Amino acid sequence: MIFVTGASGFVGKNLLTYLPRYDENTKPLSRIDLFKNIDFDHSDAMIHLAGKAHDLKKASNPDEYYEVNFELTKKLYDAFLRSDAKKFIFVSSVKAAADVVEGILTEETVPNPQTHYGKSKLMAEQYIQSQPLPEGKSYYILRPCMIHGPGNKGNLNLLYKFVQKGIPYPLAAFENKRSFLSVENLCYVIKELLEKDVPSGVYNVADDDSLSTNEVVRILSESEGKKAKIWKVPANFIRFVAKLGDAIKLPLNTERLNKLTENYIVDNSKIKKAINSDLPISAKEGLKITANSFR
Repeated sequence: MIFVTGASGFVGKNLLTYLPRYDENTKPLSRIDLFKNIDFDHSDAMIHLAGKAHDLKKASNPDEYYEVNFELTKKLYDAFLRSDAKKFIFVSSVKAAADVVEGILTEETVPNPQTHYGKSKLMAEQYIQSQPLPEGKSYYILRPCMIHGPGNKGNLNLLYKFVQKGIPYPLAAFENKRSFLSVENLCYVIKELLEKDVPSGVYNVADDDSLSTNEVVRILSESEGKKAKIWKVPANFIRFVAKLGDAIKLPLNTERLNKLTENYIVDNSKIKKAINSDLPISAKEGLKITANSFR
């Protein structure tokens, strides 16, 4: 038996579809289940996907991040330690390590999260790592970067709408590189962790190649059979518009601009070495799959 929290979310739905061989032995845990005393005996693994996501609108109560991302994880991990289950997979986030990346993010980077989201995820990670691990048990803390795939909504969907409507992408003056993660690659990593003997620890999860936002726009345009419309509007003017967006709620604001143009490169070599396997699809292939799902 494999218990899964967050099964109704974006990653959860994709994961359950990806793991047909486990279908009959997978038990999704509802929100109501999570507030009960959960018994993980007679199970093989616990996959903890549930969490409070980063709120770009900043309307959330900060306490909610710690209640959901830390306290709930602590409760589930304690139940795992008491049970006869063998593996605990916690999907954390690269934001538990860093909000801004200078160079390349590795597992050796000293964590310094700046948001309640990142801090609450890091607290959960540190709790897991601090507990004595009984013989025969393993834990895997996965730090995915920006996940995308069928059913995904977010900045990629916003970019796609620009392309679909023929609106030129005006941020070409910003040169950047960032890592993405196809949900299929994440599901593959989780499957490998379930099936192989892998050392406990923290693992970054990202596609192999980092891409610029300009490259992403080109890929999205190709999926629509269109030539990419990319404009090099002066960066200072764009920053001014973004600040204006902060004040009067325009589609482009400072945080969204940073998301679209920041450098955030994540090294995935540790997880690939641990599972002794390459990832099944490339960054560009994954983005094409996501783009096709937007139609």
